[in-house]
Amino acid sequence: MGQDDAAPSAATALIHHSYVPPAGFEAVQPPVHKASTVIFPNTQALLARGWKDKSGYSYGLLGTPTTYILEERIATLEGGLQTVLMPSGLAAVTLVDLALLRAGDEVLIPDNAYGPGKDLARTELARWGISHRFYDPMDVASLAAALSPATRLVWLEAAGSVTMEFPDLPALIRLARAHGALTALDNTWGAGIAFNAFDIEPGLGVDVSVHALTKYPSGGADVLMGSVTTRDESLHLRIKSTHMRMGYGVAANDVELMLRSLPTLALRYHAHDEAARRLAQWWAGRAEVAAVLHPALLDAPGHAAWQRLCSASAGLFSVVFDERYSAAQVHAFIDALRLFKIGYSWAGPMSLVVPYELSSMRSKPAWPGVLVRFSVGLESVDDLLADLAQALEALR
Repeated sequence: MGQDDAAPSAATALIHHSYVPPAGFEAVQPPVHKASTVIFPNTQALLARGWKDKSGYSYGLLGTPTTYILEERIATLEGGLQTVLMPSGLAAVTLVDLALLRAGDEVLIPDNAYGPGKDLARTELARWGISHRFYDPMDVASLAAALSPATRLVWLEAAGSVTMEFPDLPALIRLARAHGALTALDNTWGAGIAFNAFDIEPGLGVDVSVHALTKYPSGGADVLMGSVTTRDESLHLRIKSTHMRMGYGVAANDVELMLRSLPTLALRYHAHDEAARRLAQWWAGRAEVAAVLHPALLDAPGHAAWQRLCSASAGLFSVVFDERYSAAQVHAFIDALRLFKIGYSWAGPMSLVVPYELSSMRSKPAWPGVLVRFSVGLESVDDLLADLAQALEALR
């Protein structure tokens, strides 16, 4: 045996091992590919790399078989054609703003939108020369008055964050489209189950759908992730190119957890929905509250719009306590809860509760009392009702 034929050392053999497992392995869950470096068979393959259309692989940050699978499944869930993954829902909102706006442009945001997204416009976007205005999503005329020659992007949210108003999405989309502005919807609440953001009506839909996968797609309260989905190829490439230049990526193990949870998404969504409706109806008969905010309730803001568009509703609702109760009394009620835990986010297995001060969140608060948002988990509804009843004693 010549020198060139000498067996490699153990250290080298462990890195350059010749064994390749046989092809044809199939299982319920897809494999997890972890990679920064991607190996090419030859130089021509390296130079011909194609990551923009998922025809190949270039670098782990730009996609692996695992992330491609999740992107395709989220696109299907949302009713779109292309998806990019982000580290969080807020990061997904940020990506859309960065990809579609530049200095001198204006973005319009509903007054009841997710708070951190509004803060992004007030701070970072303003520093970059991008202006913003807030509009009342329950008044189409408010959006019409806010549109200007500089408006390039209109954000939509259904239902509204915390206060759960459901806007007339078709009317808002038509107005933005007639003005030549793009529309982006925070579709976390609908989760691709309640309605199809890209087919609001025949021939009418949003341009971009943003989803905090942290919520219903994950379902376990243990993964942070977001997504941006489109149907238009050129719009997708604008977003994907910004995604690449900003160096965004998600962890393969987080993608694995998301892929494991997706098959039960519809079942969980409907279970959360059914439980939340029962609890909201219970609250609607209580003298302690001034309003129960759930779009499926007949007197809820935007109920008619919800009824026209949606086949389901998320496991979220809020109650506004009568103003005779102080914030301290409402907080005592929250602290007395045993099954509802105090914490942000929603759509996990455990029920959550958070108080909000509406005067700091809305330009024109509709209710003077303290608002409490409930995220209904997967516990027994009877147990949750008993927990609420016992905690109400703390109000007195």
